Amino acid sequence: MPKKGNRKRLKFKAGDVCSESVTVADYADADPALVKSGRLKKAVANAVEKEVQLLRGLEASQGAVEEVLSSAASANADALDSSDEPDPDEEGGGEVKVACKKKNKRRKESTENSIGEDYPVDIWLMLSSYIRPEDVCKFALICRHAWTVTCTAAFWTRLYRRHYRVDVELPCHLKPRSIDRMRCLRASVIRSLFHLYEPFSSRVSNIPALPESTPTTMLNSKCLLFWVKKVSGTRQEPLWEFYFKLMKPQGHSKNGCAKSLRSPKQYEDVHLNPDSDCYVLQVTTLNFIFIHVVMGMTLAQFKINVSTDMRHHRVRLLFQDSPLHRGKKRADLGGTQVVLDPVHSVKLMDWWHPQYPSLPHT
Repeated sequence: MPKKGNRKRLKFKAGDVCSESVTVADYADADPALVKSGRLKKAVANAVEKEVQLLRGLEASQGAVEEVLSSAASANADALDSSDEPDPDEEGGGEVKVACKKKNKRRKESTENSIGEDYPVDIWLMLSSYIRPEDVCKFALICRHAWTVTCTAAFWTRLYRRHYRVDVELPCHLKPRSIDRMRCLRASVIRSLFHLYEPFSSRVSNIPALPESTPTTMLNSKCLLFWVKKVSGTRQEPLWEFYFKLMKPQGHSKNGCAKSLRSPKQYEDVHLNPDSDCYVLQVTTLNFIFIHVVMGMTLAQFKINVSTDMRHHRVRLLFQDSPLHRGKKRADLGGTQVVLDPVHSVKLMDWWHPQYPSLPHT
């Protein structure tokens, strides 16, 4: 084995090429102190390959040249893998590692900063004028500036004016003179789109009045408000509508992702929506039924079955003081029971539904 510091460089002339010119020993005897794992460095491998290229025209040594070329190519590939790695046996190897890490970090940061373009908010606000209502979420997910635009009052005001039609009858709280205010602007515009925008209004008509999963999803909902309204029936007989404003239980809200992103402080009033996690259960009966006050209580049971006259429905609601914890069975603690019979219709409405009552007296 050669001493440390001695570099072996393979040099030979064209007339000396034979099967013994380049052997395995030339690679095995390479100084491991110079190259990691005893491999030839990139410069030595390139020198071998360059000299072999000069010998490709010799016919007598064609077989030896091909052998040398294959050996040099494999050595060159190994050298490429190991040339940038510092030798742990050399002094200052730790410093080389730190320097390489810092260099790679700077290269990565420069690469990340060079990808894409940063456009001002004004351009995103201009582009938002061409966004369809159903694509607002996709537009807000493009970048932070696009999301900031969807938080502004100008975005929601333009969206409302773009789809407003005079021939459509709107509730008083959704008319243009009421949309001018900043408070709850986003919620008001979304509600108005279910009256003005055809794709949204047709979507509501396809929603069943009472989905099949309602009895399960309504459990543990808290009753925030309760009121009764008298309406005229089709046979000149009055009907009574019982409204239960319920708050969705934790874990069933669809606004979890939206809540994780807090809107800018100057636009908090725009995104304010007290009914964001609420829905209203409307039960229409043929006559007035006296029930106990259930505000502040939790819905523990909801059942719909056939009425005693076999022509209508019967609704049974059970309210309790405390909610049911997940994974535990509810003990029979009684509670307040509400029985509505006979029932003409049952409807469950989210806060954006066109028939969602905004105030108890409406």
